[in-house]
Amino acid sequence: MLPYGIQARLCYTARQMRRRLMNNIFLLLAGLAVILLFLRWREPRMLYFPDRDMLPAPAGVADVWLTTADGVRIHGWWLPAPQAPVTILFLHGNTGNISHRTEKLEMLRALCVNTLIIDYRGYGQSAGTPNEPGTYADARAAYDYLTTTLNREPRTVVVYGESLGAAIAVELATRVPVGGVILEEPFTSVGDMAQKMFPFLPVRWLVRNKYETIRKIDRINAPLLIFHSPTDEIIPYRHGQRLFAAAREPKQFVALRGGHNDAFLVSADIYRAALRDFLARLTR
Repeated sequence: MLPYGIQARLCYTARQMRRRLMNNIFLLLAGLAVILLFLRWREPRMLYFPDRDMLPAPAGVADVWLTTADGVRIHGWWLPAPQAPVTILFLHGNTGNISHRTEKLEMLRALCVNTLIIDYRGYGQSAGTPNEPGTYADARAAYDYLTTTLNREPRTVVVYGESLGAAIAVELATRVPVGGVILEEPFTSVGDMAQKMFPFLPVRWLVRNKYETIRKIDRINAPLLIFHSPTDEIIPYRHGQRLFAAAREPKQFVALRGGHNDAFLVSADIYRAALRDFLARLTR
């Protein structure tokens, strides 16, 4: 039996240790909450990278101005091809604007297809600020323009989405009839991408702009083509593989070479051939 004085001192020391432990836990949780709130506040700036400065338009391009269902005015380019049996609605990634996609637009023009490419709200000359529901509304306005104003048959419209645009393309294709869907370097969801960036934080449950493509892709009722590069340094190759596995037939997966932004150029031969074959099957 320890003397009373020693027992009292030990009890006091234990209480002090518990108090310090609780204080440390409180400070840790408070710091974590501050970090998570900061990331939530910064989310739009970490997801959308619009550029207002436009490069010169390619020859033969016509400006298109559309108004979305929620009243936002967006800008696009129309690249017609005489007697083209297919019209591509091109939805670009989260960086830059439509004028930074001229190389890809020229490749599509060489395949003798019509192309409509739009800038989401907040990008290029489009008004507004980007967010998930807004980008979906922008894509729907472009689709309605093709099928209503230009009288294109839905079965002749192919939705093409790159990176972030792939998520928007999938959402659109689950809402309206389309002739085909092309996805380039797609991701499964913003939550999965955020978790990759911050593996020790519960950010998957915190993001507001979710773009949960993996939950929607099995609802597409149209032929699907997915491009992805195993050396994509931004969106892991497994994202494209998971989406392909979850999608319905008919579907095709084409592996490219190169990085996230230049795989279509590094693998231009594979890219062009796969696009040509896919579009030819649709027209047949």
